[in-house]
Amino acid sequence: MLADAAQKYDDAALRNLADDLIARVRKAGADAADVLLVSGASLSASVRLGEVEDVERSEAQDLGLRAFVGKRMAIVSSSDLGPRACDELIERVISMARLAPEDPYCGLADRALLAKQFPALDIDDATELEMHALVDAAKQSEAAARAIEGITNSEGAGASASHSRMVLATSEGFIGSYAASSYGLSCSVLAGTGTAMQRDYEYSSARHYTDLTSPDEIGQVAAYRAVSRLNPRKMKTAQVPVVFSPRVSNGLLGHLAGAISGVSVARGTSFLKGHLNKQLFAKGIAIVDDPHRQRGLRSKPFDGEGVANKAMQIIEDGVLTTWLLDCASARQLGLRSTGHASRGVGSSPSPSSTNLFMGPGKLSPTELIADIKQGMLVTELIGMGVNPVTGDYSRGASGFWIENGQITHPVSEITIAGNLITMFAEITPANDLEFRYGVDAPTIRIEGMTVAGE
Repeated sequence: MLADAAQKYDDAALRNLADDLIARVRKAGADAADVLLVSGASLSASVRLGEVEDVERSEAQDLGLRAFVGKRMAIVSSSDLGPRACDELIERVISMARLAPEDPYCGLADRALLAKQFPALDIDDATELEMHALVDAAKQSEAAARAIEGITNSEGAGASASHSRMVLATSEGFIGSYAASSYGLSCSVLAGTGTAMQRDYEYSSARHYTDLTSPDEIGQVAAYRAVSRLNPRKMKTAQVPVVFSPRVSNGLLGHLAGAISGVSVARGTSFLKGHLNKQLFAKGIAIVDDPHRQRGLRSKPFDGEGVANKAMQIIEDGVLTTWLLDCASARQLGLRSTGHASRGVGSSPSPSSTNLFMGPGKLSPTELIADIKQGMLVTELIGMGVNPVTGDYSRGASGFWIENGQITHPVSEITIAGNLITMFAEITPANDLEFRYGVDAPTIRIEGMTVAGE
């Protein structure tokens, strides 16, 4: 069973190991230390054209040990939690820390910032799935897609399930833990023939198995999307309103999160440096980061340094209110951590958003495009043409042309371009916000972007 495998080292055992490692690394010469322990198990299956292509089961127990000697820091990791391996890790991390360059901003979180209460977030589902259930779900999804007229081939479908447990302990006396589950289902198919083929996909991710979109709906949505893209046209270059569908509009929030990361701001590599407490979006627009959202894909009761976290309005009435800070970037900027540290077992903490979303507007997507004489609905973006220093934005795109308020025909091989500061100021959100991706936004309209075609 997955849950049993994930608890090969149960919560109590992991906590005891963390306490022991902290005590031993301090005794070996560290002035301060923290330990991250993760135990997990997962199943996945993929099928193509009705046949099983791959099945996989994995179990892992991972350890990250960070030690401080003065203002010098080192971190080591291992998948071996045995006594001999831990002895070697302690010796290695102390030796590395003594040789590391000094960093005036490194160190553990102050005790006053540490979480003392741990909210119940309902992110651990005890549902146990056997491999055949994942295979059946993937087959059902692909079969539903292939049954749609116009679908001619398949790139396959997949299903997955995982359970994990995490424990974080620091020499400042913090120890916290939580368990989490994750389930996923996806399908990708092709429509048309020869060089006129078009591909599209759909997927669903959830903390609870019952929250997944049904296999039939996953397959059907993927199929209808692929068929709708047949016979695309190329467009002439123009400056028009661009509408981002929800599966790509969340990328704009990702660019915002990267630009307000304390690391980028402290290094002076963010195009938003100098914009704190200034109007960035239109009045009325709110963007929230909520680590405590029930069943949220990125929910967690404390951050990667044990700091208490909470829901925060990143954008309030269009104004940028805060940076995303871990302890190191906060010290560098002369501020306090905002509880946004994220960390893997082999890396130091760095700032990251959790469940980030833009609040919905008042207009439906249909109303949002009703007055567009000529414009572009973007459903897929290609490439990473965004300059984090200047905010210049240029990405390959495909989607549908809008004419006289109606979606008319598919469009491909175009580039959309602008500058993110100008784009943020011109955003109008629709009212169709759904929580599906961890970073979520409704349909978004942006005025006056350049659509480059022929």
